[in-house]
Amino acid sequence: MRKALILAAAAALVVGCTTNPYTGEERASRTVTSGAGGAAAGAAAGAIAGAIAGRPGRGAAIGAAAGAAIGVGIGVYQDRQQAKLRERLVNSGVQVQRDGDNLILLMPSDITFDVNRADIKSPFYDTLNSVAIVLNEFKKTTISVYGHADSTGPEDYNMELSQRRALSVSNYLAAQGVVPGRLQAIGYGESRPIADNATENGRAANRRVEIVINPIDDEFSS
Repeated sequence: MRKALILAAAAALVVGCTTNPYTGEERASRTVTSGAGGAAAGAAAGAIAGAIAGRPGRGAAIGAAAGAAIGVGIGVYQDRQQAKLRERLVNSGVQVQRDGDNLILLMPSDITFDVNRADIKSPFYDTLNSVAIVLNEFKKTTISVYGHADSTGPEDYNMELSQRRALSVSNYLAAQGVVPGRLQAIGYGESRPIADNATENGRAANRRVEIVINPIDDEFSS
């Protein structure tokens, strides 16, 4: 019985292609989290929990029902938040990406900071205000602000600059009402490039701030 449940869960969690009902985006993901896919993944996980806990049959069925509800809840919640962010951030220069249940806002430094500065550019305030409005509406999440730099200049300087930039964005969001306990700011310096630092375009891509919005699982199980 346990083996069958584990195989069912694996089938529910393999790479699949789903269409987001709120954004119309078709995406592949290791974990299907919206609509029926979220219910299937959650149900399989819940059923395994029930069986492994020594409650086959009724225990597994109860676990499956609870898991299905949680899976749908998280997926739909993040679908709605993603749609709101894309609506508010259109033409802002900020990319809204999805990684499973996590949302990622990719902010190039040329629209957020001047060169070698950690003070937010005043034209970018409106964009961050829009982000804060959505974060304050969808409170069942934590927010990680990551600062990154290219490889130009000393490594320790790049680390310190990326930290100050991440903290600037985090502090600004807190000033707009986002609960500080939901926020963390981390600088990675030049350690996490996404492009080739040997080219100007690559260095520009690496100078960035990312906001990662993670659902709080416990908020969906109460």
